[in-house]
Amino acid sequence: MPEVLASTVGRRKTSTMRIWLSAGSGIIKVNGRMLAEYLGKRQSLIMSVFTPLEVTGNMGKYDIRAKANGGGVASQAEALRLALSRALAVLNPDVRKTLRTNGLLTRDSRKVERKKYGLVKARKRYQYSKR
Repeated sequence: MPEVLASTVGRRKTSTMRIWLSAGSGIIKVNGRMLAEYLGKRQSLIMSVFTPLEVTGNMGKYDIRAKANGGGVASQAEALRLALSRALAVLNPDVRKTLRTNGLLTRDSRKVERKKYGLVKARKRYQYSKR
């Protein structure tokens, strides 16, 4: 087992992603499966995960082991991107400004609004009938 250089957490909606970064050849495993296999055919999600590595010029330098909990595939991918950005910022504080300007260190705090009683959904109402 390689030495862990950094471990961080990323969150998005109801997803939580814990990652462990170690020196390696660029292998990313989520819940024991390769990233492409885990995210399926959604190439946009795979590209968004690699964004922090591309921006900082660290493509293929680190192996990433991740554990995902909750949420869907898209929110898990964004949680992984945030966790990876945080780990890179911990390893090398010089890249923090680059990550910040690209919006990779900001947690997206939007969540689903809860349903209210007397309504169909959070804000949708039943159809009004005058007569």
